[in-house]
Amino acid sequence: MKLVVQRVKKAEVKVDGNIIGKIDKGFLVLIGIKVGDTKEQADYLVKKVCNLRVFTDDKMNLSIKDVKGKLLIVSQFTLYGDCSQGNRPSFIEAARPEEANPLYEYFCNQCELNNIEVQKGIFGADMKVELINDGPVTIIIEK
Repeated sequence: MKLVVQRVKKAEVKVDGNIIGKIDKGFLVLIGIKVGDTKEQADYLVKKVCNLRVFTDDKMNLSIKDVKGKLLIVSQFTLYGDCSQGNRPSFIEAARPEEANPLYEYFCNQCELNNIEVQKGIFGADMKVELINDGPVTIIIEK
């Protein structure tokens, strides 16, 4: 499982021109799920995201909980695109929707259980994501 976590001032995701998820201060989390990923890996990553200290006081000491931030979580199978052979990425490592979607929903639900407001995209949809990256701060976390 791979996450791209971006600290944002605001972010939104649209499907068919309609806003389906929108946050102000918080994290835009792009999540890629590969074949064989587990709930245990998701639990580890939930803990990391919910406690990641990249918001600033005088240094980067504060977590999303400390600043009462929100999460916008968007599934993105292309995080497992392999470009090592040729110019067209192979997505063979990405989990199929029947495996990935339940784990995506599990990840989102576990984040909510940490008392963080969660907005999300629609799994498998053609989404348009807009954000204002704050810093910029972008962290990649993999388990």
